[in-house]
Amino acid sequence: MNVNRPSVVAVIVAAGRGTRAGGEVAKQWRMLGRKRVVAWACDAFRGLADEIVLVVPHDAPADWIPDGVTCVVGGDTRDASVLNGLQAVEGRFDLALIHDGARPLVGADVIGRVLDALRDAQGAAPALAVTDALWQGEDGKVSGTRDRAGLFRAQTPQGFHLAEILAAHRAHDGGAADDVEIARAAGMDVTIVAGAERNLKITGPEDFARAAQYLENNVDIRVGNGFDVHRFGPGDHVILCGIKVPHGRGLQGHSDADVGLHTITDAIYGALAQGDIGQHFPPSDPQWKGMASYVFLEHARDLAGEMGFAISNVDCTLICEEPKIGPHALTMRERVSELLDISLDRVSVKATTSEQLGFTGRREGIACMATATLVKG
Repeated sequence: MNVNRPSVVAVIVAAGRGTRAGGEVAKQWRMLGRKRVVAWACDAFRGLADEIVLVVPHDAPADWIPDGVTCVVGGDTRDASVLNGLQAVEGRFDLALIHDGARPLVGADVIGRVLDALRDAQGAAPALAVTDALWQGEDGKVSGTRDRAGLFRAQTPQGFHLAEILAAHRAHDGGAADDVEIARAAGMDVTIVAGAERNLKITGPEDFARAAQYLENNVDIRVGNGFDVHRFGPGDHVILCGIKVPHGRGLQGHSDADVGLHTITDAIYGALAQGDIGQHFPPSDPQWKGMASYVFLEHARDLAGEMGFAISNVDCTLICEEPKIGPHALTMRERVSELLDISLDRVSVKATTSEQLGFTGRREGIACMATATLVKG
């Protein structure tokens, strides 16, 4: 948890039994592409919320529940389900983002706008201004018109300070359309932030087709770079990309000084905009002294997964005059492939010299550059 910002819980409401979208199961549990609707909704908050609470029906199959979420059984109504979710985390977080599990395509930009607004507001929610003409109808005919000025289409997540919205839910009689209604009934001001057309709520069968079209263009590609250097010192081997390579000297560092894995790890952190190894594993902390560097790489890999990203490929270039990398390159690739749980053809490990220039040319140490590509969608 980042101590420099308020702690955030995302409460994803998925306990409803809605059948208007068709199918044998409720819309939020149906497949949309390669994942269930509710899994898309949960993944949208990974990396933006400190915990994800999924409110589910009592008979939700365990294998339908996305990894890394806290499950709470819902109530008979939406507001009862939200109350159950909020009570489960009472006192543990500063802010609560309440989101419909049937909105699978909410973007980080919308979530970010809600969080930004909560710096100064009691509540905040995304919405889209109504731009179409509004009619009243009777017996299948237009019976009148309505002024659309000042009207908005409400979306989620709707964000609040946790203690305040929990108190508002407890004081409410029930039957509200959404959490903004409950907040306003408690006298809270709610700021409107810009929503997004793609943040649709799946209600009918046609909405699955619309969501699938959005997903076709919903690929989030991130590229990160890493660079690291370690000097030579006493020793009879070096560790490079997880492989022990015999050598007349070792590499010096707080951990096992695996310059290859350090660089790949930093490339992944960079793609995620999550700092570097030093921030996650400070060299001032004695618990990391002598630590095998695969621990750092596995942390970066798992963090990518928590944020909804798959590692597409990594490319690592070791820069040194010695030792010779070529005889060990395939074994290094295999080890990195194993650690990242990606296929061998997505891992590149190669080497170059600096033509005897600089510290690597003087055989004083080894440098490394790496690039990692991450994909979400």
